Amino acid sequence: MPIPLSGPGLDRGLLRDDVYRRLRDAIVDGTFAPGEQLRDLELAGWLGVSRTPVREALLRLAQGGLVQAQPGRSTVVSTLDARAVRDARDVVAAMHEVAVRESVPALTGADVAAMRDANRRFAAALASGDAEQALLADDELHGVLVRIAGNRALETVLEQFTPTVRRAERLRFASLQARESVAQHDELIRLCAAGDVAGAAAVAYDTWHSLPSAEA
Repeated sequence: MPIPLSGPGLDRGLLRDDVYRRLRDAIVDGTFAPGEQLRDLELAGWLGVSRTPVREALLRLAQGGLVQAQPGRSTVVSTLDARAVRDARDVVAAMHEVAVRESVPALTGADVAAMRDANRRFAAALASGDAEQALLADDELHGVLVRIAGNRALETVLEQFTPTVRRAERLRFASLQARESVAQHDELIRLCAAGDVAGAAAVAYDTWHSLPSAEA
């Protein structure tokens, strides 16, 4: 398994979640390719931590479908399976619909402005072909609604299944087809600002559910 040469190691005092997020992001952004074997000792050396948090992170990644792991055997990065993407997409879309229903009544003008700013950066990233920045801006936009909803169960489900969707979306955001998402975001923001809970919830669901599993 080739370990990236760049990137600082993690502080040994950081929480296990940081190890999980670093490994998750490395899979989502393609640093670790589908089918690649992951060895906990090498990963621990790369991150500057003990093997224990790495093993725990790999178990969490397996639960989310990002890796395939068996006790006493090798762990490999999962391939981008169309069925897995479709299942994750359906769950993520439903969770974002719930987040909108719970958050829109509490939205402030500053929250709406933050969403608009995120969508401007999203559009600019798409125009420049920067899929990574597009994903970050997309996360920020939808993250406003998730944060305001304050539903920990919802956040836990999204944390588990969104990475699978994001792996597929990296392909989408590198294509012209992603331009449709800018308009969907604009409509979502308009409905949120107007306090139209049902309309905003429907657009949020469609925005996430519009990712075809065949793109996997």
